Amino acid sequence: MGARRSLLLLIFFCFMHCSCCYYDNSCELKSMMNRRHHHHHKWVAPTGHHTITVDASGSGDFLSIQDAIDYIPDHNMKKTTIRINTGVYIEKVLVPATKPYITFHGAGRDVTVVEYHDRASDRGPDGHILRTYNTASVTVFANYFSAKNISFKNTAPAPWPGMEGWQAAAFRISGDKAYFSGCGFYGAQDTLCDDAGRHYFTECYIEGSIDFIFGNGRSMYKSCQLHSIATRFGSIAAHGRKSPCDPTGFTFFKCRVTGTGPLYVGRAMGQYSRIVYSYTYFDNVVAHGGWDDWDHTSNKNKTAFFGVYKCYGPGAATVRGASWVRHLDYGDARRFMSKSFVNGRHWLGVSEAS
Repeated sequence: MGARRSLLLLIFFCFMHCSCCYYDNSCELKSMMNRRHHHHHKWVAPTGHHTITVDASGSGDFLSIQDAIDYIPDHNMKKTTIRINTGVYIEKVLVPATKPYITFHGAGRDVTVVEYHDRASDRGPDGHILRTYNTASVTVFANYFSAKNISFKNTAPAPWPGMEGWQAAAFRISGDKAYFSGCGFYGAQDTLCDDAGRHYFTECYIEGSIDFIFGNGRSMYKSCQLHSIATRFGSIAAHGRKSPCDPTGFTFFKCRVTGTGPLYVGRAMGQYSRIVYSYTYFDNVVAHGGWDDWDHTSNKNKTAFFGVYKCYGPGAATVRGASWVRHLDYGDARRFMSKSFVNGRHWLGVSEAS
């Protein structure tokens, strides 16, 4: 009872002190309490390891990536590495939820590429319009997915701002506990659909024009390059958090923002959108105001969490300049600079989260 009473007092103090503290800290404390009640559920680790090879020239086990995925049995309990040799693989790829523990291991971001060209207004095999989330060249619903040294592209032409139906994702990650290292993501509008789950990206290159990272994932981007190809204007990240008690958010730590502008660094796709930049370099590409509240009708400037900590570069002053941005101190920022933001110490190896 003592611990519960202390928690209630802390929540009350936060509420009285400031609404932003209440919305973020108290909800995460409740989440922690809920996790403690469920700690007895035992995690079953995968057993064994298997490697198969995809080679476009025919010297591997499979010619296509999808054929290799289809070969892996449902409810797979082996760590399975799909080595994807040098080549451009023009195919639409799906990793279903029934096939966890799969790794795509390419020969290098510049030489191993998976690409397709669907747009939101295109029709799928069933005759229905695809819409944005179904345009991804590669879609992953499985948990414990990882990708290394490989690029994912959507080669549909870049749209002008405001054009309807031209959203074209290169990759969609909807599974939990996914890890990406040395990967490339290339597209224009909606390049990377960071849809749902906990994800960790390190030393990746992400290119696009409008909302080129979007979704409601709980994701950390460390030492990544975010490169804009915007013409008239663009935006980096659009986050869809809908509740103050939702632990999701995008945190960018030690990243670099380059390319063309003017560019919003964050947009409030959800009422409680959460985007934080720490120790990030901004080239002189940031649009006046830096951030955008998406629809200008929902007062999201009062509920979104847009934070900055020790960012630098010629565009950093504009990022910090918005009246509704939160200037974090170290105590507030440190949770956004650690793999614990994605509960990474429970599922990321030491080398993966370095």
